[in-house]
Amino acid sequence: MTTTASTRAVALSDSSAFASAAGVIDLKRLRSAGVSNRRAARLARPGGPWRRVYPGVFLTQDKPPTRLQLLHATIARYGPTAVITGVDALRAHGVTHPATDEIHLLLPHYRRPGSEHGVLTCRTARLPEPVMINGLPYASPARAALDLARREQDPAAVERLATLPLLWGLCDRTELLAELNAGNQRGSATVRAVLRALDTHEAFAHGHALRVVHETPLPAPQWNVSVCDRRGRRIGTADAWWDEVGLAWRYRTAAGPTDFSHLALTATGTVLMRCTPEQLHETPKAVARELVRAYTQAARTPRPKVRAVYRSGTAA
Repeated sequence: MTTTASTRAVALSDSSAFASAAGVIDLKRLRSAGVSNRRAARLARPGGPWRRVYPGVFLTQDKPPTRLQLLHATIARYGPTAVITGVDALRAHGVTHPATDEIHLLLPHYRRPGSEHGVLTCRTARLPEPVMINGLPYASPARAALDLARREQDPAAVERLATLPLLWGLCDRTELLAELNAGNQRGSATVRAVLRALDTHEAFAHGHALRVVHETPLPAPQWNVSVCDRRGRRIGTADAWWDEVGLAWRYRTAAGPTDFSHLALTATGTVLMRCTPEQLHETPKAVARELVRAYTQAARTPRPKVRAVYRSGTAA
């Protein structure tokens, strides 16, 4: 069988399996496709059509793997009992957050995993029931956020990471506390203090805002941006931003009579809608109607000469 024929045979074999669907294949599937270990090694040599990701795990293309392909390869390497947690799990549940250098993996306590570059493995007696998303097993948002936060030393980072699923409306404080109490108490003191000090309305504001936007016919906005002039000088901030019309929405920051930070934004011609976290929670339909009206107004006026820059370290 030629190299081309071998590659075609593998690509066509059991294409419904999640590993091969992502362009990732392991030795078990190779054998079922009639491709020997030696043949696979030759295909993955420098200049060949394949790439070796981990021992016994190959990418059926000679290109660097995407993050999704790396996740599939990691599960193929460590087996079906592994569960992805941390940032990758949060991203799979819909949270926008930069990927970490390492893939964080949970394994049963009886496993003795090998060490692979770029994979952080943690054995646990409390392996979570995986949430399957696009063929991959992920920890729940609460478990993923706490696994991530426990590894941080900086209290500000702990607060930001532990509250990510709250900001995105993926769970509530009760779920986080239950997960925290059930798990290893090591590294939990700071997280516990953060959860106790939370302002409930503020913590859930982003999740409520997501639901409000989903109830409108408006396109998806950019979340948490700094609005700058053409030279990049910061003018103000927006919790949500519709760049095509220049509409800013602020719902986390104060909107009282002493709050004048909105003036610089409106001076540029930016249409700004403001509401409080309490309004988001108590009158979401009214907020949605106001948001649609504000968008319509912005669409009828010249777009301001500003640009938005993502605010690193915030939920987006």
